[in-house]
Amino acid sequence: MSSRAATEHRYYKLTWPEINDAIEMGKVCIVPCGSVEQHGHHLPLDVDLICPTEIALGAGRLAPDRILVLPTVSYGYTGHVMDFPGTINNDWTHFIDHVLDITRSLAYHGFKKIVLLNGHGSNMPNLDLVSRRTNLETDAECVLAAWWQLLQADRDFLPRWRESEYPGGCSHACELETSLYLFLDEDNVRKEHIRDEIAAFNRDKNDFIWGDLFGKGPVAHISWTSGYTESGVTGRPELATVEKGRQAYEEAVKQLVHFVEYYQVRPVEPRGDRHRVPPTMPMPWRQRPV
Repeated sequence: MSSRAATEHRYYKLTWPEINDAIEMGKVCIVPCGSVEQHGHHLPLDVDLICPTEIALGAGRLAPDRILVLPTVSYGYTGHVMDFPGTINNDWTHFIDHVLDITRSLAYHGFKKIVLLNGHGSNMPNLDLVSRRTNLETDAECVLAAWWQLLQADRDFLPRWRESEYPGGCSHACELETSLYLFLDEDNVRKEHIRDEIAAFNRDKNDFIWGDLFGKGPVAHISWTSGYTESGVTGRPELATVEKGRQAYEEAVKQLVHFVEYYQVRPVEPRGDRHRVPPTMPMPWRQRPV
C-alpha cells in the first residue's frame, strides 16, 4: 500500500491507485460546503468558504491517516441575500443535487464515512436532506455539522470565549466570523469598516422570532436579509480579535479530529424491515442496497 495515502489529507492530491489505498484504510471524507455571499462592509465574499475549508484542512493535517478533505463546494443557497451585490445564489434543488452527486460518487468508490462541514447557515436544511438521502440511498453513512457547532462540543468553551450578547451577537459577519477571518486572513479584513449591527428581529426582543449561530426562537422566519440589516452585519464584530480567532480555529479543528476518531469506527445501525407481509413493490424512491 502506498505511504502517500497514509500521509496526504487532500483528496485532490492523490492518484487513483492511492484513492484505492485510502478506501482500504477506511478514511473519513470531509466535504467543506460554503457560499459566495456578502459579509458586511468589512469582510470579503469568501468568508463561508475560507472558514470551513481551513478548519477541515487543519484537521486533516493533524490526522492525515484518518481524514481526506475534498475540494470545497463553493456556491450555496443564498437567494434571500441577493439584494446585496456580489452574492451568488445556487438554486436549492441544484445545490442538493450537486452535493448528493458528490456523496453518491464517494459511496460508489467505497468510502463509507462522509462529513459535510458547512460554513453557511442557509445551507443547513438543504445539507440535512443531502445527509439523510445519502444514508437512505447509498451504503455509506453521512453526517452534517456546521463548523461553529464544533465549538459546542466542549460546553465550557463558548461561555469563556464569547463576549457578545445572546442571542444576536454571533450571527453573521459577527464576533465569531470576524475573529476567525482575522486569524486566517487578517490582511483582507477592512478593519476601518467594522461596525456592530443587531438584526431587527433581535432588537425587538420578542419571545418567538430571534436568532443566533447558537440558537433560534420557537418560530422560524427567514425572509429578505435586507429587511433586517442595513449593512449586512448581524452581530458584534467590534468585539472580534485575532486571538479569539486563533482560539476558535484551534478548538474547531481539535473537536473535528475528535469526532472523526469516534465516527470512523462507529458501527452503522443495521436496517430491519418490520413488515409482517413483505411489500409487493419496490421502495417508492431510490434506496441503499440491502
